[in-house]
Amino acid sequence: MNQNGQAPSSDLMHRFQTKPFYKIGEVAKLLCVKPHVLRYWESEFPTLKPKKNPSGQRIYSRGDIETIVEIQNLLYNKRYTISGARQMLARQPAVTPPETAITETVPQALADLKKCVSEILALLESMPML
Repeated sequence: MNQNGQAPSSDLMHRFQTKPFYKIGEVAKLLCVKPHVLRYWESEFPTLKPKKNPSGQRIYSRGDIETIVEIQNLLYNKRYTISGARQMLARQPAVTPPETAITETVPQALADLKKCVSEILALLESMPML
């Protein structure tokens, strides 16, 4: 929800699905909040922890953006205080966004897959031909 109480349009959420990461200015512009508000929310909400690129710029994943949208909703629409919104977010089960889980585990998954394929090939080679 933006400061005017409007829900982000499906077009807006579609824009966030085109790239895996967004800079703070992009997120601020698309969600109609100022960058300093996002930085403040990072200090107040432990669940909002964007990574930083090598140059030190904040980069937000889709999971971070979903958290920001939820914070906006709690603060601007449901009129929670910062403390109340923090408590509400803490009650929600922590879910790793699929894109984060995939990007963090792809190398290990490929290594495991390669090992399994090698084991299957070894088993097939040891089997007698019918």
